[in-house]
Amino acid sequence: MEKDDLTVGPMALHFRRLAIPAALGMLFATLYNVVDVYYAGKLSTDAQAGLAIGYQAFFILMALGFGLSSALSALVSNAKGSGETSQVRQYISQGLTFAIILTLLSMIVGWFIGPTLIGIVSEPGAYRNAGLGYFGWLIFALPGFLIAYGGNGILQAHGDTLSMQRALMLAFVANIILNPLFMFGVPGYLTGMGFNGIAAATIISQTCVMLFILFRIFQLEAMQSLKLSEFLPSKDIFKQIFSQLLPASTALMVMFISGFVVQFALKQFGGHAVAAYGVALRIEQILLLPVLGMTGALLPIAGQNFGAKEFERVRSALKYCWKAGFVMSIVAVPALLFGASFAMSLFTNDPDVIRAGSSYLRVDAFLFPIYMMLFSINSILQAFKKAIWTLYISIYRQGFGVAFFVWLFISIFNFDVQGVWLGIATAVSSGWILSFMIANKVAKKEIGGLLRASD
Repeated sequence: MEKDDLTVGPMALHFRRLAIPAALGMLFATLYNVVDVYYAGKLSTDAQAGLAIGYQAFFILMALGFGLSSALSALVSNAKGSGETSQVRQYISQGLTFAIILTLLSMIVGWFIGPTLIGIVSEPGAYRNAGLGYFGWLIFALPGFLIAYGGNGILQAHGDTLSMQRALMLAFVANIILNPLFMFGVPGYLTGMGFNGIAAATIISQTCVMLFILFRIFQLEAMQSLKLSEFLPSKDIFKQIFSQLLPASTALMVMFISGFVVQFALKQFGGHAVAAYGVALRIEQILLLPVLGMTGALLPIAGQNFGAKEFERVRSALKYCWKAGFVMSIVAVPALLFGASFAMSLFTNDPDVIRAGSSYLRVDAFLFPIYMMLFSINSILQAFKKAIWTLYISIYRQGFGVAFFVWLFISIFNFDVQGVWLGIATAVSSGWILSFMIANKVAKKEIGGLLRASD
């Protein structure tokens, strides 16, 4: 069995080989952000709030990178599963060209829309100014994110999640060193940049991640003896990439815009509520990492088997993913319920921030298994090259659902900040019901059934 052939062999082996490095990579990516939150907290609560809103604006642009990763993972894994080696080569070379063009356009657009987005979700003052300055620097880190994540989709389709793990581990270590270096400087040698030093550290470390991922891609067998002309844009392949990228990226943008809706609702409760949400999200991400690794591994596994028409293995992959996810929930749910205040206190001494963030994490505990099933449904739909459905689900759950239910709990039922958390929970829960109905319908058409073949 070839190491990158996911159409044969035990599911447990494939998931372990793909999910564990992916989860570890995401752990270090999240810890990378935790380091940023920690050092921002060394300055002030306003700096932490500015980090939260500045990064939220940046994440809308990063959604393109995650969408490109999903698109290339789906297209390359399908082609690899069907044995189309020449098509694999085309998708890789054209995907890299697409990533470069996309990055340049995103930097231009982000330069103009970022400040507007930050202005919408913040009040004039110190934390808005911090967010604007941070975003202005961070936009130069876009190549490091977009090209690297697009390239990681190519590697994932070949069963390689270890390369990104190694790159993100090194970036995390570099961030620990570079953050205080650029923030506080070295007397007599380097002038400190203050809060903006966090962004400068990100630019350098993430650019190095991008270079390493590109190095690993050019080591693939399909990339040997590649001609420069193969990178010239192909209208047909660009169209295929775009058709997969657009729904996935738009769905993620809806998710990040949803974060702005939440922050817009939170600003009436004060800067401490905005800061609490930013810190709590980092803690939530850490506990979700094993689930994200597992559901991320599902995409190339299901994609290759769908391309090879091994439909029963597609169903087996989904079932295995859910079983493992429920086991993870047994650990994560109590940790969120009983360890919320302690986790928040690791990042801030502000009692108001700790109290608000803890209440979010306790509500979030009940959503953990629901998130797991939602993420796996997204991977299955992308493996079927039906990413458009992930957009429809996201529009309801994170577009209409969050806005409507948060408004309902705050404006109609007169809840305080707790109403924001309950609104999110209601949107997620109802969104899961919708996603399962859609996935079941699509699976019946594509593979004869989601959990079992139709009679």
